[in-house]
Amino acid sequence: AQGHGAKGDNIYEFEIEFLEPVEPKPVCRVTQRQLNITVQKKESNWWERLTKQEKRPLFLAPDFDRWLDESDAEMELKEKEEEKINKMKIESRVPKDPFKHLKKGYLIMYNLVQFLGFSWIFVNMTVRLFILGKGNVEIHLFSTMVGFLCLADSFYDTFHTISDMMYFCQTLALMEIMNSLIGLVRSPLIPAVVQIFGRNFILFVILGSLEEMQSKPVVFFIFYFWSITELFRYPYYMLSCIGIEWKPLTWLRYTVWIPLYPLGGLSEAVCIVQSIPIFSETGKFSLGLPNPLNVTIQFPFVLQIYLIALFLGIFVNFRHLYKQRKHHLGPKKRKMK
Repeated sequence: AQGHGAKGDNIYEFEIEFLEPVEPKPVCRVTQRQLNITVQKKESNWWERLTKQEKRPLFLAPDFDRWLDESDAEMELKEKEEEKINKMKIESRVPKDPFKHLKKGYLIMYNLVQFLGFSWIFVNMTVRLFILGKGNVEIHLFSTMVGFLCLADSFYDTFHTISDMMYFCQTLALMEIMNSLIGLVRSPLIPAVVQIFGRNFILFVILGSLEEMQSKPVVFFIFYFWSITELFRYPYYMLSCIGIEWKPLTWLRYTVWIPLYPLGGLSEAVCIVQSIPIFSETGKFSLGLPNPLNVTIQFPFVLQIYLIALFLGIFVNFRHLYKQRKHHLGPKKRKMK
């Protein structure tokens, strides 16, 4: 090490030949006061002395706060052995799950299929956006007004191109609620219900039932924000099933949602607002109660209530994901030895 001493800056080094073999890679920790080097024995047994030479080097001094004599060392080894035996006894009492590997295989396949489905959606939409966007630039050079019209037209057939795969992925996502209900995963039930039923309401009830809504540009943004979010969520869960944690993917999983959830929620709200006049005009899904009440439950009124529930649902998911982000990416608490 290079340090500043009484004689100025110097290179300091020392060499110790231990009595018995040690692990070749010591653990070093630098603090403001000192440098701590921890050297591990290859075999956990009692040494008569530290070094091969009988006389201790002058620069070595024992730290009596950490000193163990032979009886203390034996007691410590005994405690470790007892702790190991107790742990094995506890593990033996826990009944083994005969379907453990089957459950793990199912979760891996489910997350893989969902990842592939949303990847197809994302790649397809991105390619179409760039191809149509290139054409829009050329037209824009010819006429500004025509360029703007074509930019809107580039989103026209998003629903007809993507809807089948989105139907499949969002229908399959209902399994996440079942997985949480039966305890297959530890995810809380309420956030999963809020997200999945919210998306399916937009997809099946509003977009699927109104042809007038399927050509709206907002459909593109809804599908795009949904697919980007799932591109990181499903691979993260898939790797977690086999005990692998990739830190960049973990960071993306618990960070990407911060801009995407508000944008996705805003897109869904715009979709609902645009659909209200169409439902009012057609009277679709409005429910007329029999006489003598003679009351009609207007579906646009239900949508207005749903708008409030939408933002409450976004708040619930935001709170849940923020806690998860704090747990996975926050500062780790050090365990006291």
